[in-house]
Amino acid sequence: MDKKIGLFWLRDDFRLIKNNGLIEATRNHDQVVVFYLFKGEEFKKQEAQKWWLSKSLLNFKKKLKNLNINLEIVETNSFKNFFDKLIKKGDFTIYWNKVYEPDYLKFDKYLSNNFKNKKIDYKIFKGNVLNEIEEIKKNDGTPFKVFTPFWRSAEKYFVEKIPSKEKIIKKCKKKITYFKNSIEPEKILPAKKWFKNFEEIWSPDEDSALKELDIFIKDRISNYSDGRNFPNINGTSKLSPFIKFGQIHVETIWSECIKKKPKTIGTSKFLAEIGWREFNHSLINHFPHMLKNNYSQKFNNFPWEKNFKFLSVWKKGMTGYPIVDAGMRELYSTGWMHNRVRMIVGSFLVKHLLIDWKDGEKYFRNCLLDYSPANNVAGWQWVAGCGADAAPYFRIFNPILQGEKFDKEGEYVKKWVPELKDLAKKFIHKPWEANDEKFKLGRDYPYPIVKHDEARVKALNAFKKI
Repeated sequence: MDKKIGLFWLRDDFRLIKNNGLIEATRNHDQVVVFYLFKGEEFKKQEAQKWWLSKSLLNFKKKLKNLNINLEIVETNSFKNFFDKLIKKGDFTIYWNKVYEPDYLKFDKYLSNNFKNKKIDYKIFKGNVLNEIEEIKKNDGTPFKVFTPFWRSAEKYFVEKIPSKEKIIKKCKKKITYFKNSIEPEKILPAKKWFKNFEEIWSPDEDSALKELDIFIKDRISNYSDGRNFPNINGTSKLSPFIKFGQIHVETIWSECIKKKPKTIGTSKFLAEIGWREFNHSLINHFPHMLKNNYSQKFNNFPWEKNFKFLSVWKKGMTGYPIVDAGMRELYSTGWMHNRVRMIVGSFLVKHLLIDWKDGEKYFRNCLLDYSPANNVAGWQWVAGCGADAAPYFRIFNPILQGEKFDKEGEYVKKWVPELKDLAKKFIHKPWEANDEKFKLGRDYPYPIVKHDEARVKALNAFKKI
């Protein structure tokens, strides 16, 4: 046993199963301290996630306590300053798992060099992915830009890998504190109490993630291929926030799904969603410019319009298009939005309103519990047509037809846009055609802010300019 203290730097790893860095620390040291660095600046634009983070820290702290491990939250403005100070102590061995974002991976290199120079023992482990970023490349050594061949290659690589021996966490001898001035999880909660509703829907911890996965595989995965398209039914896994915060490892999801026999198209489709996450992480690391700008440079000349009024009604779910409004209200109320609806509301913003995808990305970042730079940026660029392997810009979703196709009975719309709940079914996705004494457009529900056909023509003309 190493007599030094084992420090584990907790990031997106709120789990005990397959948490390689933490497991290794407990196997090598009698005393382990887990620390989380809270950088308020980073979460300024991610209000919803402050709630999930606060709860995750609270729940994980309790779990670690049973293992005689203290979880300490340290508030800092700069990771660099924090570690420069920590290095001076030097009485520890430190462990952490990778986060697959360019800035984090760059910082890993900086830290490794510093620890090496100061002769401090450190160990970095694989994070929450199936394959390491550099493992999946085309035969010529360049990164994939198209999803299907990427996933074919990634899946094969993962399946053929010799699985690493499953290690489990060990209980420590005694609990110690290491950092001065650590803060309580409650301090991280958003100032606005808008998240009250989240508490009834979500419980951010590893046990809930495993339970959700279990229920999903038992009840829904075989119909996932179709079920995932209908927002009125519970057809998806809703695991995305748990994956983002590492309450569950994607390898755990993989192995549980593979056990389900016979393997259906539903299982393959679901695992392909994990594949998209892997693809998105590969993209942002090989083409980091896309985190702030268009992946496809030709879109740099796209004539986006600045329209604060339109942007504001889109955010509030008051565009006059029921399926769009339902999605935006679901997002604000639950911190999550159905994936099919994410595509519809995204397409509406960039194609009907000609508002830059970056404005949508920013709003989602603030409201989504499952926000991750790779998925959010890649998802928005997919919808806008400027991403890798994206939907072509001229494919413009018709929000009326999308509603009629994927919310036939209007149940999803009625749930989130209750002012339409008494309308006849055939008008639920086009309330402006209703001739109802009790319902008045402009009073009970807004007029559509744009006409679909006109907006479509305008969008196609804008696209011609590039």
